[in-house]
Amino acid sequence: MTRPKDAEARRAIAPVICYPNETLPAVPLDLYRGARAGARKVDEALAAPREACAFRVKAGQFFRISSVEGPQVGDLNLWNANDLNERFYSGKSRALHGTHLTTGERMWSSFPYLRPMATIIEDTLEWYGMDGFGGSVHDVIGTRCDPYTGNLLQGSQYHHCCHSNLIRALAEAEGLSLKEAEPLVHDVLNVFMCTGFTRDTGQYFMKASPVRPGDYLEFFAEIDLLGALSACPGGDCSSEHSSDTAACYPLLVEVFEPEAGALGAWQSPPVNGYDRSHGMG
Repeated sequence: MTRPKDAEARRAIAPVICYPNETLPAVPLDLYRGARAGARKVDEALAAPREACAFRVKAGQFFRISSVEGPQVGDLNLWNANDLNERFYSGKSRALHGTHLTTGERMWSSFPYLRPMATIIEDTLEWYGMDGFGGSVHDVIGTRCDPYTGNLLQGSQYHHCCHSNLIRALAEAEGLSLKEAEPLVHDVLNVFMCTGFTRDTGQYFMKASPVRPGDYLEFFAEIDLLGALSACPGGDCSSEHSSDTAACYPLLVEVFEPEAGALGAWQSPPVNGYDRSHGMG
């Protein structure tokens, strides 16, 4: 192909943000943090290494994902506990907030609902920011390690990747068959994972997570939630995933209930107000 004479001029055009988010509903962090301060622990679940756990959080409760024994990343799925068709939409969360999520940002649900499911209220790895490679933590750009890609690239039959772990956890929690559960598993929030895109080839990369025992990511549940968290078989994802040799550790999920009245007049957000006529009404 012939390089156009104005190639550099075209390349120099300034980008435009696709979804300016200044008009998103304001996040009442002070309210949430005030309610969290007096909350009591009411439940917990542990994702064992190379396994997943399921957990439930009521609207208005909090949940915390913690590193408890060693550096470990996790793949998080969220569903509306009362309607599994409403689930986390990583692509739209990425479009609204960016490639990685942190304090004050939200996990948004799928169409036609498109509303906040959970809001991040604390992130002990927020200090990491964006490194010189373009890497950061808690990404919404990766999908989840899965047996299909492994089979495509290496001809493997690996059953403890995050996709399969999440399927098993959901199936057990909801009394579903594996066949019924699999279509409900979706792209994840990669908790604690350090990732980015290479500048030269645009490829998705991972590097050793900065997470250490005691680090956590904490959320406010905007609606009734069913969650599933997989302790990735790649451990801290410093070199590989879908592996039985990487050092792996558990991840702890804790659920907290605020004191009565601590949230004042707060209410769960309604589903998206679009009329769904799609030009045919």
